[in-house]
Amino acid sequence: MWGLLRTMCLVHIFGSIFCIFKQKPRNPEANMNVSEIISFWGYVYEEYEVVTEDGYILPLYRIPHGKNESSHLVSKPVVYLQHGWTLSASIWLVNPPKSSLGFFLADAGFDVWLGNSRGNIYARKHVYLDSNSEEFWAFSYDELIKYDLPATIDFIVNKTGQKQIYYVGHSQGTLLAFGAFSTNTQLARKIKINFSLGPITTLKYSKGVIRSIALLERTTTKIIFGEKGIFFSGDAKYYAQFFCQREKIATVCNNLLTLLLGYNPQNLNESRIDVYAGHAPAGTSVQTLLHYIQGMRTGIFQAYDWGSLFLNMLHYGQPTPPQYKIRDMKVPTAMWSGGEDLLADPIDVRQLVADISNVIYHKKIPEYNHMDFVIGLDAPNKVFNEIVAIINEDLSS
Repeated sequence: MWGLLRTMCLVHIFGSIFCIFKQKPRNPEANMNVSEIISFWGYVYEEYEVVTEDGYILPLYRIPHGKNESSHLVSKPVVYLQHGWTLSASIWLVNPPKSSLGFFLADAGFDVWLGNSRGNIYARKHVYLDSNSEEFWAFSYDELIKYDLPATIDFIVNKTGQKQIYYVGHSQGTLLAFGAFSTNTQLARKIKINFSLGPITTLKYSKGVIRSIALLERTTTKIIFGEKGIFFSGDAKYYAQFFCQREKIATVCNNLLTLLLGYNPQNLNESRIDVYAGHAPAGTSVQTLLHYIQGMRTGIFQAYDWGSLFLNMLHYGQPTPPQYKIRDMKVPTAMWSGGEDLLADPIDVRQLVADISNVIYHKKIPEYNHMDFVIGLDAPNKVFNEIVAIINEDLSS
């Protein structure tokens, strides 16, 4: 979705024309990495590397306590944040502390961990594969479900000594939870509550510009995008920062976001657009894009279709990809969904909720679009505070 925005807002072919207008962004965090942002706001952090069973190396960040706490010797409840498609751990930190969930939870008294999915700008290392090879990029969200999430959560549990942690996912982060916790019972036992923001699985009823990708055939997609990585924010982010941070043009960029994510432009902090452009998109694989196209067309939450009966038999031992059975997930789940969300359409969400066997809370926010749950101006009041309240209630029970 962020890659489509870049295509629309920054058409790369005009890059050389506008390069003479480059200027420094208004907000310094726009060009910082995750650790630099955390330090910039005066928080302590720890950084680790998680190695998955199939060799991918994933950076993992920890904010062990709030800004005004001098020690984290006392054990705290652990909360893990999993970002969405084409994003990274930085999305939880792109607003000031009181408006960024990563900082917000740390200041609320939790031990906060921020993960990265393979293939984004921070997670392009492997034990033996070259990140420029097609082999490195031969993954969809199946591998994130099977390898990335278990490796990350196991690392956190072992490091903190906690038997159970709280999980917060946004967009693809929710899809990974539904897939992993329904198929990996040992992993599911390590999650106290699954918090889902803008929950998605199939995107069958998604609308707007993003829907156009469903028209692409597999071969056409590979011709256009290749067979490796896609949606990386490179030099183009400077063009976004140059244009979108200007008072009049910022509104245009805001409207472009509306076409991609849903209508609620008044909830976007236009003074931070240079930061958002600096951290999104963060990259993913073309195969993951193909997997989402598959879900849009079939309306089925299932493993990646390799395109032929023979290849599916080779990978799965059956002619069609196996389905993820969400009803098998028993983890208590709290959800927030938006009425103006073009990706997590209310129809898709309603069908998803019907498949979840243990929904403990579901708040529908009529005016919310897909990114409001993470960067919306009123997200602290409408979402973040409720997450904290639910955790605290669980801890006291």
